[in-house]
Amino acid sequence: MNKAMDNLIKIAEASMWAEKEVPSFKSGDTITVTYKIVEGNKERLQSFRGTVIQIKGRGVTKMFTIRKISDGIGVERIFPLYSPHIDSIEVNKHGVVRRARIYYLRGLTGKKARIKEKKMTSAK
Repeated sequence: MNKAMDNLIKIAEASMWAEKEVPSFKSGDTITVTYKIVEGNKERLQSFRGTVIQIKGRGVTKMFTIRKISDGIGVERIFPLYSPHIDSIEVNKHGVVRRARIYYLRGLTGKKARIKEKKMTSAK
């Protein structure tokens, strides 16, 4: 009985935390995360667009933090990468930064808080 229960739990976890296709992104990139919000018996999609300031963890526990400025106030949100609530992740811009965790953005405002965009060239 116990062995069968363990197998059921493993199957449920595997289906819930199935590694889905996610685009490759790193710190400094601007991404849009569309995630599901459940309010009572209704479900809706909401987007959060901002700059990735850190990526931590590995495997199914991998998480990333996004920062955006909303009405002059900095807002940060932490997302588990393989969460079943995340509908899609879209990379908008690739940024040029020299470190993996760019916490220094928290202290910057205005034009100083901008990150250079990596210019992509098409190979023809």
